[in-house]
Amino acid sequence: MTFSTADLCDRHAPMLIAGDVRVLPGKWAWFGAARRCHGEVVTLRAEGCNGEIRTLLRDAGHGRVLVIDAGLNPLALLGDNLAALAGRNGWAGVVINGNLRDTQALARIRLGILATGCWPVRSNNENGGILQETLNIRGIEVSPGDWLYADEDGVLLSRTALVPATEDGRRSAP
Repeated sequence: MTFSTADLCDRHAPMLIAGDVRVLPGKWAWFGAARRCHGEVVTLRAEGCNGEIRTLLRDAGHGRVLVIDAGLNPLALLGDNLAALAGRNGWAGVVINGNLRDTQALARIRLGILATGCWPVRSNNENGGILQETLNIRGIEVSPGDWLYADEDGVLLSRTALVPATEDGRRSAP
């Protein structure tokens, strides 16, 4: 599956102008072995706790992307163990507005992993967080059921899928 966020912006310019396609601003760094990912969004607000993240990633991802807002908490919400769990269970990616750790190990995991930073101190393993609520990340709404497309040019969000479905129900780029 290949796509380009730049091409998607060009192809869907009217949707971009109308706000139905949004660019998630800021500097996003890639940490996983995959340098692009896309899928339906699952949202989680998790400030300092990764127990809910672990619970989510234990379930089949079905090609979805988990978008996490860490708020102002600097603790790392994702490391090598949780990322490997996500990869094994069919998640397309994890996008964290916050920190992660174990960057050398993450680089070997075939998963789209983006974050705004690194921090060596892990979060606690308690359950906490709010699942499937609309997040506001850098002034952009990220809602459950949105579609996320990310590559090295940027991160796009859309209220509808921007690429057609294949016979197996997965999305593939035009």
